[in-house]
Amino acid sequence: MQASIQVSPRPDVQYLLRMGDTALILAQRLGEWAGHAPVLEEDIALANMALDLIGQCRAVLTHAGALESAGHDEDQLAFLREERDYRNVTLVELPRGDFAVTVVRNAMMATFFKQLWARLAESRHAELAAIAGKAIKEARYHQQHAADWLVRLAGGTEESRRRIDKALALLWPYHAELFASDAVDQHAHDSGLGPRWGDLQEAWLADMKEIFDEAGLALPAPVAFLSIGKSGVHSEHMGFILAEMQQLQRAYPGGVW
Repeated sequence: MQASIQVSPRPDVQYLLRMGDTALILAQRLGEWAGHAPVLEEDIALANMALDLIGQCRAVLTHAGALESAGHDEDQLAFLREERDYRNVTLVELPRGDFAVTVVRNAMMATFFKQLWARLAESRHAELAAIAGKAIKEARYHQQHAADWLVRLAGGTEESRRRIDKALALLWPYHAELFASDAVDQHAHDSGLGPRWGDLQEAWLADMKEIFDEAGLALPAPVAFLSIGKSGVHSEHMGFILAEMQQLQRAYPGGVW
């Protein structure tokens, strides 16, 4: 059984892990739709979006490994950490749910990534700026795809609207974590690595309001709840995701295709 690796607590490395891990776990959730989406075209679309996110994750984790200088590649960082060492936001690790849950979560996360990649294109790290230049095009497509479905379902049948409303009630409270800035964010801002995530909130809300207005939805009221997955404190669902993700790497250390 492959032993777990320890990752540097350096704030620049931790900042990159937050991005890479969030993309990785969201991709895992989207991948769960393979063979189960409501229509064949959507089955392919969700799989392709998962692959986009994995590509973003690989690029970011590779950069994190280079900064850390401990010899860890993207596969080791993706598969060989303990749960407490993953830095993804809690929103992406919540269960797949029905199609409405996926649509709402994709709209929220694609809008966030669109804002984040746009700012990272100005990073002082040339490698990260180059990653952002490609990733923002993917995030824009993901956002448009999710927004189209949100409008369609919110304005569809009573049942589709009920499911959208239920998905919003479930997921919206978790969005606050996206914009909870801390010392890691401040270091990224001060060093020119990337923006404080909290600085993206106003633009994110404006984008989400535009999507919701088209769908005939009102932005939910703010709540005091704050999840803390970015700090390594995850929901009960995270362990099940990692058990599935890590099985091959831990059973066959160093295995390659």
